[in-house]
Amino acid sequence: MRKVYMDHTATTPLDPAVFEAMRPYFDVKFGNASSVHRFGQEARAALDSSRDAIARAVGAKAGEIFFVSGGTESDNFAIKGIAGAMRRSGKNHIVTSKTEHHAVLETCQFLSSYGFEISYVDVNPQGVVLPETVRAAMKPTTGLVSIMYVNNEIGTINPIREIGRVVKVLGIPFHTDAVQAFGKIDINVEELGVDLLSISAHKIYGPKGVGALYIRKGLEIDNVIHGGGQERGRRAGTENVPLVVGFAEGARRMIQDREQEWMRLYGLKRQLGDGIKSRFSSAVFNGDPENGLPHILNVSFDSKKIEIDGEALLYRLDLNGIAATSGSACTSGSMDPSHVLLALGRDPGTAKATIRFSMGRSTTKDDIDYTLETLETIVSSIGRKLE
Repeated sequence: MRKVYMDHTATTPLDPAVFEAMRPYFDVKFGNASSVHRFGQEARAALDSSRDAIARAVGAKAGEIFFVSGGTESDNFAIKGIAGAMRRSGKNHIVTSKTEHHAVLETCQFLSSYGFEISYVDVNPQGVVLPETVRAAMKPTTGLVSIMYVNNEIGTINPIREIGRVVKVLGIPFHTDAVQAFGKIDINVEELGVDLLSISAHKIYGPKGVGALYIRKGLEIDNVIHGGGQERGRRAGTENVPLVVGFAEGARRMIQDREQEWMRLYGLKRQLGDGIKSRFSSAVFNGDPENGLPHILNVSFDSKKIEIDGEALLYRLDLNGIAATSGSACTSGSMDPSHVLLALGRDPGTAKATIRFSMGRSTTKDDIDYTLETLETIVSSIGRKLE
């Protein structure tokens, strides 16, 4: 059976070159980076050079990069860490958006049970968080603003630079979840005006289990994990040198090929979108067509025009070798409609009948043709037209 992987937003396959870069640090150069002997210092050198590489990739200083276990921990570290510092300054209000990743939303929900007030700002119909909406939500008690750079479900790019200017005027710490943006669009923390930035390796053909948090020098933030002096006292736990090395190599290769791959993926996205549009009058595209990543296409079937079981649709695609999803991989087992699509104004029926296709290095034009043909067959089989 033909296999077509169309879920690169959930995770990417490990780049063979990344694996080779990591290999020596599993067996030959296995030392603990905190040890003072030569085995440890060999690992420390790899850790330091990897930190330098990640710092360059986001326009930061090496001392502002802290390695963690992934994007979820990075978001938790940023938000909970600032929340601890907020309490000492008498502030208890956090501004975020309704379309954030659950790593941000559930962390904020957790903090609300401890007396923090959370404002969830709306997005426009394309899923964009507008700077003026953020400004209107801020109060004298606001101690943190957290807005994602790129939405993981619909690919919309938020105007982080403009939001950063709004937040900076009031001197409030600004965090952005840049997990889906890193390696795909240019990131410079100074130009963006962010104080905290979360990134992860497994979205850029790197290993799972490693990410980083950028913390602007001088920013007061509490530690979340205690028990050792690793990461310059910020994050306890023996550094995972092999994964960090893979993270740095994945970033280097991703950024090196970014411009060329952007154009190739944009062509595939257009091919897929045009094919869906020509085949299905009930198709509704989600996101900003003019301001989104080139590899994410999120499409719903209008519940007023067709009755279709979204879960059955994805199951049938999988039976035909096509891997796609309905939204975030972190909630793919949920029967609830996507919170992102509901925030865009989609009705629950339409939101449930949704597919997120996300393409990558392995995707070809033939894969797109096969996906379109298969999708047409499935929809005609299980869908019931209402008009």
